[in-house]
Amino acid sequence: MDKSSVIFGNPIDQKTLRKAEKSKAKFIKKFGDDSNKAYHLKIREIPQIKEIKIRNLELSDTELELPEKPLVVGNIRMGFGHYRISMAIASCAQAMGYEPLWFDLASFDATGSKMIRSQNDLYSMGSRLSQKIGLFNKLYWEPLNSEGFRQITYNAGDQKNAELLVPLFNDLPKDIPYVATHVWPSQGAVHAGLTHVVNAIPDNWPMGLHLSEGAIHTVQTPFAYLGYKMLRGMAKTPLKPMPDEDLFMTGHYVDHELVDNVFKDCSARISRAQAGKPVRFLLTVGGAGAGSDLYLALTSHLAEYVKKGQASVIINFGDHLAMWEFMKQKMPGFEKKCITFFNDYEGLCKWAEAAEGDLEPCICCVCNNDIFEAVYSTNLLMRKCDVLVTKPSELSFYPVPKLMMRHIGGHEVYGAIHAQEIGDSTFECEDAKSLKEMTDVFINDRSILVEMSKRIMVLKQQGVYDGGYKVVELAAKGREANI
Repeated sequence: MDKSSVIFGNPIDQKTLRKAEKSKAKFIKKFGDDSNKAYHLKIREIPQIKEIKIRNLELSDTELELPEKPLVVGNIRMGFGHYRISMAIASCAQAMGYEPLWFDLASFDATGSKMIRSQNDLYSMGSRLSQKIGLFNKLYWEPLNSEGFRQITYNAGDQKNAELLVPLFNDLPKDIPYVATHVWPSQGAVHAGLTHVVNAIPDNWPMGLHLSEGAIHTVQTPFAYLGYKMLRGMAKTPLKPMPDEDLFMTGHYVDHELVDNVFKDCSARISRAQAGKPVRFLLTVGGAGAGSDLYLALTSHLAEYVKKGQASVIINFGDHLAMWEFMKQKMPGFEKKCITFFNDYEGLCKWAEAAEGDLEPCICCVCNNDIFEAVYSTNLLMRKCDVLVTKPSELSFYPVPKLMMRHIGGHEVYGAIHAQEIGDSTFECEDAKSLKEMTDVFINDRSILVEMSKRIMVLKQQGVYDGGYKVVELAAKGREANI
């Protein structure tokens, strides 16, 4: 059945459908038509991350041989966010006895993969431009991310393009448990006939972009649940709501290692705060590398507290050193003040383990060319930090005290609002001045850090951070078991 023309019982206009067909045809013309090709897959070990036994699905000349209890995590690399959520699902799946298989649909030499990469390149470029050109951000990027992607008509185009992904699913059994951490892998799986598909929606702002009819949709908050249930604001006129069996609120998608250690890690934060120890700030640089001026201003400000013995700063540059080079250029001699772990994940692990005890005031900079190590380094360091400095992306939902930077894309705003309202984060600090003021408060008044840590422990008891486990359970049961 064509999934572009009617979405949850809501018909799509002919103009939009013609546009969707043209979009698919454009990608076929550009990248070729492989719709009749039967791709085969094989499993390769990913030894980099020892905390989770993730295995990668890659192209092969022979048919796939599956482990006894597999669960496929369908994803794409778009920044770090969807990879990070994928790791959370894989971690929870492993803790529940499944063998997680990593299925990055953008990583193959196939038409659908090339289509994803071309769109991701455009999105990354837009993210960077939005931070450099205020008028572009105000007139185009913000409206596109908050309202353009919100429209149900946008989903019609994505559904049509997702048909190009079907050949990659040739080897997967129809009833294999499958969790998608981006809508395209979810749509591709549904088009391919998979029956146990969970579409783990990442954002708190309901958007038509994230719809994947035929999958079980999960959201992390009550706000997102009601918005998706009513398909609120996704068309000029009211829409038919999503059926009950298509939508579940699970709570936050968080890695098992982080959830399992909430009380230990928050107790350590409270002890350090009450003892007046240096406050540990972890800064995360996203995959698109946006927000350079804010990172520079904050790092420069915190460096003064490091000199005074009142703070430590840890910066994860991800898998690119552009921000490192930018900081060296703007802060002469910066590199001489830093401990560095560049492509030394094993060394970083040992350093993080030692940070269980006292940590001398320092600036520690981390970068890994390997994408898995780059993303998981934040997880590793998150447990050792006191305050996570992040834009309101997927990290809005993690169990660590957070200092929120300015959002990139209007859809991120509601992640910051949610985190602030449940009490494990600051409000969104939109400029360098407000960021500096908030770091001053964290260092000079430890009560905020203590109260956030206590609040996280309460939220843990309430099951707020258990979304990853519930997503895995839904994928294992499948649609029929949840009706």
